[in-house]
Amino acid sequence: MPVGALHTLHRVMWGGCLFRVGSQSCRCSLSSYLRRYHGALSDDIKSLRAVLNPDILKIRNIGIMAHIDAGKTTTTERMLYYSGYTRALGDVDDGDTVTDFMAQERERGITIQSAAVTFDWKGHRINLIDTPGHVDFTLEVERALRVLDGAVAVFDASAGVEAQTLTVWRQAEKHHIPCVCFLNKMDKPAADLNFSIESIRLKLKANPVLLQIPIGSGKNFTGVVDLLTNQKLTWKLTSTRDDGRAFELRSLSQSEDPELLQAASEARTALIEQVADLDDEFAELLLTDCSDNFDGVPVNKLQEAVRRVTLARKGVPVLCGSSLKNKGVQPLLDAITAYLPAPNERLHDLVRWYKDDLCALAFKVLHDKQRGPLVFLRIYSGTLKPQTAVHNLNRNSTERMSRLLVPFADQHVEVPSMSAGNIALTVGLKQTVTGDTIVSSKASAAAAAHRAQNDSETGKKRRENADIVLSGVEVPDPVFFCTIEPPTMAKQADLENALNCLQREDPSLKVRVDPDSGQTILCGMGELHIEIIHDRIRREYGIETHLGPLQVAYRETILQEVSATGPLLGYPVQGVSSLIHSVSVEPGTSPAMVSACVSRCMLKALRLAGGQVLEPVMALEVTLGEEHLSSVLGDLAQRRGTVRDIQSRHDNKVLLATVPLAEMMGYSTVLRTVTSGNASFSLELDAYEAMNLQDQGALLKRMSGVM
Repeated sequence: MPVGALHTLHRVMWGGCLFRVGSQSCRCSLSSYLRRYHGALSDDIKSLRAVLNPDILKIRNIGIMAHIDAGKTTTTERMLYYSGYTRALGDVDDGDTVTDFMAQERERGITIQSAAVTFDWKGHRINLIDTPGHVDFTLEVERALRVLDGAVAVFDASAGVEAQTLTVWRQAEKHHIPCVCFLNKMDKPAADLNFSIESIRLKLKANPVLLQIPIGSGKNFTGVVDLLTNQKLTWKLTSTRDDGRAFELRSLSQSEDPELLQAASEARTALIEQVADLDDEFAELLLTDCSDNFDGVPVNKLQEAVRRVTLARKGVPVLCGSSLKNKGVQPLLDAITAYLPAPNERLHDLVRWYKDDLCALAFKVLHDKQRGPLVFLRIYSGTLKPQTAVHNLNRNSTERMSRLLVPFADQHVEVPSMSAGNIALTVGLKQTVTGDTIVSSKASAAAAAHRAQNDSETGKKRRENADIVLSGVEVPDPVFFCTIEPPTMAKQADLENALNCLQREDPSLKVRVDPDSGQTILCGMGELHIEIIHDRIRREYGIETHLGPLQVAYRETILQEVSATGPLLGYPVQGVSSLIHSVSVEPGTSPAMVSACVSRCMLKALRLAGGQVLEPVMALEVTLGEEHLSSVLGDLAQRRGTVRDIQSRHDNKVLLATVPLAEMMGYSTVLRTVTSGNASFSLELDAYEAMNLQDQGALLKRMSGVM
């Protein structure tokens, strides 16, 4: 048996007792669960209640977000290992990580869908979601951040802020999520702390608060200096098998390398001054007690101030390490528990209307062939229990939840209840979809609405649904579409069922039927998105479908605002640009007549306004060697690309450009050929821009050829 297979088998065999659910009784699952906790926490176990429903102040709901290949999944894998929840270190290249469990993820070495894991660290419960870094799966990041309280942004220390880093950072800002930054891959020869810090400051417009400095660089990176405690953490790995669990922790002394002492002293002084500028309470302490000697600043006071700065989103703590080399992950876990918020430290206004009644948000749905739909819920208030009926406010329907599970990637453990602040996985909710609000009953929702209306703080009436329904998940519009056909008409019903299940799992996938041709149209976020959906239909549903050529979703707008008027039984019907301004008709007038007249009026208005086709334009970032730059620039010119900037990054060039999405078909293959495989690129939607007449003509020609 191959070594990789033995490695995976060992991990699965060990986890069998912990994660076995199904025909086993709840007591059996819980007993093995408790045994595992006891091994990880020993004397910290106080009661069954503490294990299953810890104090809300000890809960951290966090996401791991980054650009593709920055090391999110590897960092997650180390967290699980050091916390005691796996017995062996998984590797993305070996395809045996816990959170990348889909076949497509293990084959490609990328994260495609977000995966939730639950583990404990030093008395804290951490509910972690590992998110994708590819732009095609940005919805997975969006819906994860919607229900999380904090995030860890992982950076490649040799690249700093990259294209998708900007996207996920904007998503975190939209949801007002406090973040911690982790500069990963400090062992790379080109790793640069100052460059990475500056890119965070300039590109993300954030305020990096440096809490550590690295010891050594490149292959000589051995650890970090904790600037809060003035302690040195070193990992002396003696072989490739060394797992990094043990490290040396000791205070800096005068016998240290003078350069390191000087760098640590300057960095700590800068940290204290920066925190004082951001936190008034700490500044007052500094002025009254420690103005003459920064060495006398109490560590706990400095840490408390950093936490206040982080929660107020005035600054972002920055740590460094190398997850692949097993260095620096334990301090990152400490930072998660120390600086990121507990659920009750995040302001969710409507939670107080529900008081102790259940209020939860469905943020993800998976389909299991045996158990049916599995719905992920973030519980904001109240307690969730299996074998109870819950009410879906969005669907105005009541469903019975049969089972309640703690999520652990693709394995789960059954529990008897879960309290506010936790993330749960439920079985039995067949109508619930992403974005739905789940409450205990109609009566509890009505009571919450009544409290909202009578709240003395607002002093004004509110509409019921605006107050008691949690805001859902924003789904971006698809940019690619293509036809999909079953191998035979006998498989049409099976294909429709598969597409319905996949749409429920993935709201960014849209399916429609062309009214003229009767063909089924897939609409997705990119080439890779469509390719993965096609592959899942084949693997998971056993249907060998045929995809038509990929097409780009264009838009159209008007060039100017105009007015047009048409008569309807003597009354004016006026159209302004593409919107109806006013319609006035006599009672008893035929709706068909009104519709026909309005259509004529609008057609007249649209002709007068003029039309303009808009095409999706992508922001492209290519990292390559200088020797290949001219070839790549020549190729982009043929693709109607516009170069925005060419930057230097160590020994490489970073090309920033905008290119119409329609011209990016198969770009990865061409770039690999032109650069002999020595380049990487990333894409994200930049804007919809007007096409010139020549390009519009070429588009119409192509479309007529396809049709």
